[in-house]
Amino acid sequence: MKLLGMLLTLFAASVFQAHAAPTGAASALQSAPMLDGVVRNDAAWANVQPMTGFTQVQPVEGASASQRTEVFLGFTDDTLYVGVVCYDDEPGSIIVSNSRRDSDLDQEDSFRLVIDSFRSEQDGFVFGTNPASLQYDGQLDNTGSNRFRSNGFNTNWDTTWDVVSTIGEHGWSAEFAIPFKSLRYGPQARQTWNVNFQRNIRRNNEVVYWAPLPLQYSLNRLSLAGSVEGIDVPAQRNLKFTPYMLAKIEEGGALAESQDDSEVGFDIKYSITPSLTMDVTYNTDFAQVEADQQQVNLDRFSLFFPEKRPFFLENASLFEVGVPRQLALFFSRNIGIGPNGEQVPINAGARLSGKIGSATNVGFLHMQSEGVNGVALEADFSVARVNHELENRSFIGGLFVNRDDADGDNQTYAIDGQWGVGENTTFSGFLAKTETQGISDDDLALRISGAHDGELWSYNASYMEVGAGFNPEVGFLSRRDYRNVNLYAQRRIRFDDSSRILEFSPHASYSGYWNFNDVYETGRLHVDNSIRWKNGSMLATAVNFTHEGVTDAFEIVEGVVVPQGEYDHEELSIFSSTDNSAPLSVFLSLTAGGFFGGDRLSVSPAVTYRIGETFSARLSVNHNDVDLPGGDFEVNLTQLRLSYSFTPKISIQAFVQHNDRDELLAMNLRFSWLRSANSGLYVVYNETDDDLTYPGRPRREFIIKYSHIFDVL
Repeated sequence: MKLLGMLLTLFAASVFQAHAAPTGAASALQSAPMLDGVVRNDAAWANVQPMTGFTQVQPVEGASASQRTEVFLGFTDDTLYVGVVCYDDEPGSIIVSNSRRDSDLDQEDSFRLVIDSFRSEQDGFVFGTNPASLQYDGQLDNTGSNRFRSNGFNTNWDTTWDVVSTIGEHGWSAEFAIPFKSLRYGPQARQTWNVNFQRNIRRNNEVVYWAPLPLQYSLNRLSLAGSVEGIDVPAQRNLKFTPYMLAKIEEGGALAESQDDSEVGFDIKYSITPSLTMDVTYNTDFAQVEADQQQVNLDRFSLFFPEKRPFFLENASLFEVGVPRQLALFFSRNIGIGPNGEQVPINAGARLSGKIGSATNVGFLHMQSEGVNGVALEADFSVARVNHELENRSFIGGLFVNRDDADGDNQTYAIDGQWGVGENTTFSGFLAKTETQGISDDDLALRISGAHDGELWSYNASYMEVGAGFNPEVGFLSRRDYRNVNLYAQRRIRFDDSSRILEFSPHASYSGYWNFNDVYETGRLHVDNSIRWKNGSMLATAVNFTHEGVTDAFEIVEGVVVPQGEYDHEELSIFSSTDNSAPLSVFLSLTAGGFFGGDRLSVSPAVTYRIGETFSARLSVNHNDVDLPGGDFEVNLTQLRLSYSFTPKISIQAFVQHNDRDELLAMNLRFSWLRSANSGLYVVYNETDDDLTYPGRPRREFIIKYSHIFDVL
């Protein structure tokens, strides 16, 4: 009993251990810095005390950073300024791989900061850059994720700000200008914010933080951030008007002759309070958005395509309840997009989102879409969300979703919550119900889960039920009528300085699905060993034990039927990649083994080549060779992505896809000249050659769109 008491005491101490976080101060600037990236010789920064003393999380956890970093925070009446000096004794070895907005910063020298202006430890904003003046921004909501997951982090969110970087003999430096209008904060005139800074020194595969973090967490871990005091904020007055003009020419496909069209519309953003914003949109068009990436579907369940449209991305995480890619109670792609990706016109919409007080998040959304013959009915969509934050990453919330059209209406109701225990353990869950005309039974869904994320061990487990009548028409369901159990365990092993290996992570997971007649429909036991090298390369080898219980025969491809039956198989999986920061990098995914009573070989190689931060090319192939008792077939999906950046705000991109199963060839070509956020000039050319539906009649579309943000207040 005495030993048990000692163990419990040690556990409690580890769970509730206080983490010492650094503190700093912001300074009122007598004049605004000259935004040229030169921090050391700018008189505006002369009286600002820098924040320094960064600590590694890799390659040597807890060690001091190998290079000095200084961060200066200052402000004027309307703008928050950040100056950073990244000293480097080998400036010729600085790695820069991209300049296009929101490109991944992990594979190059970079700097980013997170701002938790409400000190909620759950919500915040991330801004980042590299030595090429790349603009990187994202929005955090209900975080608590670690570096292997991205829950609540939305990099598609863009706001108005600027940054300039420069490389010199000392290393590199950057200056950020972030208007207070682009942030959200409380009503106090002088504030203290939770803040953390991250610097990547890529040639060493080194990641360092101002507020030290355990290796399992990322910059998004707001509960371990430092604090910066003395920030004088203005009373928020923000009214932005963004009109757009669009011209479009279409031909081919279902069209008997060429058609041209023109559109005008606008967005309005108004800050009701410093923390509560109203967005209004009229005749919304998303012609500038990149085309969806095609996927190969070789099972019975729905594919997930992410939301990319800017209007739906701000505060998007606030409205999320469910399980990513499996069950979403609200999924905005059901508004303005048809079942096969067709664009459905949106007449108008409004969204109110933000905070009431310091802890209650609210979101209200209403959209009106037009009807399109054979695609969608005219419909109204309404969403209401309330989420009250509690201490230690905890919250309780509710969600209501409504769709109303000529065929009737559909509602979804849900309550959800999260409970943080100590720093590493989290429990969460939701209970949801739908109401649909003609469906009165089995219309519930629920999920409970628990996770522990320590430095050495990570575990999580969840149980979920989705009834046969559960029907969230403005949500996403990959499947329905099931019970699901998920289990996961991982061990992290770090190596000493002399080893070329950074981390070895053996892990295992299990996922099983049963219907409500206790039929075992799907099962997968995954046993994996993953190795990451200090140069950025990785290798993972796994064995999967799979089960499929097919209750109704289905056609997997045209002419090949998978009959009813039980299928138990084993398969080998290999995932590997070379150093992604190198000019030439290679990725390979291979799976080989049993498949629905036969065999499958799936090989997915990809090659990426870049020239500095201006040009990048990526060619990938997904090849599937399937041999089944009912027939043999091959499926190949080839994708080529090319990108050239003239400047960080002027770029051209081409995305070409070919799917030989559907005899589909598609190309999306986009030229963009951005002014701020997503506004600016877009020239887009789309071509789709679908031999099955419209043989010999490729559909072509040419679009010019221009938008401009007018800062009225």
